[in-house]
Amino acid sequence: MMKTTLKYLSMIAFLGMVITFTACDDDDDNDMPVNIIYEQEDQMARPAINTVFVSTGEKDIFNTTPPAEQGAAFATKFNDKLLALNPGYTTNLLGLDAATFTGVLATDVLTVSLNAPTTFYDGTNVLTGRKLEDDVITVELILLFGGPDAMSNPGLTDDHVDANDKSFSDSFPYLASPH
Repeated sequence: MMKTTLKYLSMIAFLGMVITFTACDDDDDNDMPVNIIYEQEDQMARPAINTVFVSTGEKDIFNTTPPAEQGAAFATKFNDKLLALNPGYTTNLLGLDAATFTGVLATDVLTVSLNAPTTFYDGTNVLTGRKLEDDVITVELILLFGGPDAMSNPGLTDDHVDANDKSFSDSFPYLASPH
């Protein structure tokens, strides 16, 4: 009986030490500053814009340029690329000429309207935000090639991918499950 009692007491003592050592850490001490360095890798507010409009040799520069500086640094290059892709470009569905539109594109931020439905395009509202199910690539093709009424170049204004290949989740973060 004495051996059994000692055995149990030593097990309890061991568990007590494990709990003590795992519960005792220095996380509550804020004496040591933590230096975390984040590095910008990619800008994707508007998918495919970077891919199409930024030359291969300038991808890293574009991706690390703050959005406030992107327009001045890249708008002319974007304009040249737009006119090379669509020499007949006049205005688009937003009513923007090439220089104005590429100035908008060169600043890679997702615009959001505070008083319109959140959508990349819903037939009326354009670039007022973005929902997961928005057909972003088709909208971008319409803005690049569709002209003022979205009817020009019909062969170039749709990627023919009408839905995600998997359903989105009903709970946050709402993304579809991986394959």
